[in-house]
Amino acid sequence: MPSPQALAVLDVVLRVPCIFIIDAIFNSYHDPGSGLAGAAAQVLIRLLGVLVSGVVLVLSQKALFKFYMLCFALLLGAVTVLINYFATSHIDFYSAYYTAALGVKPSPKNGPTLWLGLVMLQLMFGIGYAALLNVQSVYAALIVLDILIPIWGLIMELPVDVRQLVAVASGLVLTMHTVVYLTMKLKWFYYSGRYVYLLIRHMYRIYGVQLLVEDTWKRIRFPDVLRVFWLTRLTAQAIILVYVVKVAGNDEGNQNYLISWDDFWEVLCNLIISGCDSTLTVLGMSAVISSIAHYLGLGILAFIGSTEEEDKRLGFVAPVLFFVLALQTGLSGLDPEERFVRLSRNMCLLLTAILHFIHGMTDPVLMSLSASHVSSFRRHFPVLLVSLCLFVLPILLSFVLWNHYALNTWLFAVTAFCVELCLKVIVSLTVYTLFMIDGYYNVLWEKLDDYVYYVRSTGNVIEFIFGVIMFGNGAYTMMFESGSKIRACMMCLHAYFNIYLQAKNGWKTFINRRTAVKKINSLPEMKGEHLREIEDVCAICYQEFTASARITPCQHYFHALCLRKWLYIQDTCPMCHQKVYIEEGSRENGTFANNNGYVAPNGNQRVAVGAEADAGGPEPDNELNEDNDSIEYDEEEWGTQNGSTAVEEEYINDDTDSSGE
Repeated sequence: MPSPQALAVLDVVLRVPCIFIIDAIFNSYHDPGSGLAGAAAQVLIRLLGVLVSGVVLVLSQKALFKFYMLCFALLLGAVTVLINYFATSHIDFYSAYYTAALGVKPSPKNGPTLWLGLVMLQLMFGIGYAALLNVQSVYAALIVLDILIPIWGLIMELPVDVRQLVAVASGLVLTMHTVVYLTMKLKWFYYSGRYVYLLIRHMYRIYGVQLLVEDTWKRIRFPDVLRVFWLTRLTAQAIILVYVVKVAGNDEGNQNYLISWDDFWEVLCNLIISGCDSTLTVLGMSAVISSIAHYLGLGILAFIGSTEEEDKRLGFVAPVLFFVLALQTGLSGLDPEERFVRLSRNMCLLLTAILHFIHGMTDPVLMSLSASHVSSFRRHFPVLLVSLCLFVLPILLSFVLWNHYALNTWLFAVTAFCVELCLKVIVSLTVYTLFMIDGYYNVLWEKLDDYVYYVRSTGNVIEFIFGVIMFGNGAYTMMFESGSKIRACMMCLHAYFNIYLQAKNGWKTFINRRTAVKKINSLPEMKGEHLREIEDVCAICYQEFTASARITPCQHYFHALCLRKWLYIQDTCPMCHQKVYIEEGSRENGTFANNNGYVAPNGNQRVAVGAEADAGGPEPDNELNEDNDSIEYDEEEWGTQNGSTAVEEEYINDDTDSSGE
């Protein structure tokens, strides 16, 4: 029994010919002078070919293997018939000589040696035909005997006409057997097709179109099929092109085994151009890019020590961006030279998008290391190295492009993305430095949150401005250079995600922050002697009070910075979950009870929690633990919202065509 891995590989390989057939049908030449009937016949044949290939492509693994076994059996039967007819019509064994390939002539072979070899060949084909069709032993022997009868005519030196008649009769017998077998299998074909139809209809009614497509996509391993299709096609074209170049070089007297650099570059350019000359080849190239981006992302994640599952989406984002860019620019329908230029520009845009995505992978790790005060240099160095590369690579890319191309809308878009990435890296490193300084001094830095907010807000504002500029650049391109429906849709997505939502989230963050500051300023502040009398820590950060504390209306107190971060999330007290607001008279004659229920001695003794404990209520320590458990927080949620949104639409929208170099 073959292993599951071998069956999976065979399953992918057997589906690839269907993609080749569909691609050939789509790229086939249409004769406009064939008339109405001829055009209708061509369309019908193409539709039938696409339909059959599509059905075979989505077959289950078991049905796919049965289909190919039947096809191979028919192929073997046809080959045996053709060999018999050719041998009986054109070969005289007793005067034949054998000439090997590549011009090498070994010793002459006599007739009996050749017909013995032919007998062995036909015997293998006959046994293979019977085995693939699972024919019973008696009928299998008769089929093999029928295939070998024309060779007996050659051995007995029958007249040519008689030998041809015997070969035709043998072929008819084999054909009749095949037709009878297929007729008996019609019932199987019908029920198999009906089962597939009912299964698809059932899944569509229960799960919908999306889950149906996703299930089929995974079941047939469509990305692997496209990948094998594209690489196989590219390899075959490379072999043909290299052979043509070598033949042309030999005609000119060049006997080198290796091709020159100029010939290699020309072959490479032709392969790249032919690798995206149709929609299916563009899909195949997208699948290859998906594999490269996936392993690149995994390598970077392993290098920087990240374990986030969301960061493993690079293998999905990169091919989607490439395919949408290809559709938006009409890549497969361009002339070869223009297609090469457009593909190189799309790759530059894709590279900047990948760099932005990598920055999104490294930024959380950088913030986590700095905020958690990790002192190991081995943990910080990989992330800092990747950040440095993300800063240097866009500068190098912009420098190279500006030295080779004149300013146009495409170059402007790529440069803007590179500058935006450099600014993002600067913002991340600045925030990282602030957190590292805070960890080095090991003292509560109340202004830290403000500084982080100012830095990130500045970066978000600049990013928002770049988004507006890129929208204008894309609008100019659509109106004056290369407008399309896909580009218009991408511009709408860019305007919604990268402009509207970013502005909305930024404004919401600003309002929440301003509201929290107002609430904090409205709360009473404890300083000096009262603060020293209460020996306790902030229930949020578990650090001691050194300078001041803010008192909530429910008589709990916290660091102003900690409480302000909490109020970004919800408007309740972290300890008792009461609303944080100020009532008239709530501060008059009020004593300051600490977070454990302890009352500062000031002549007005009130024990808030002790009375409850005496009355049979929960123990103070238990209550404190419960309250502390209820206020666990995530540092990222406390931080200001950076307002960053997905940049994929921005890259898609701002891919532009240049009117001149």
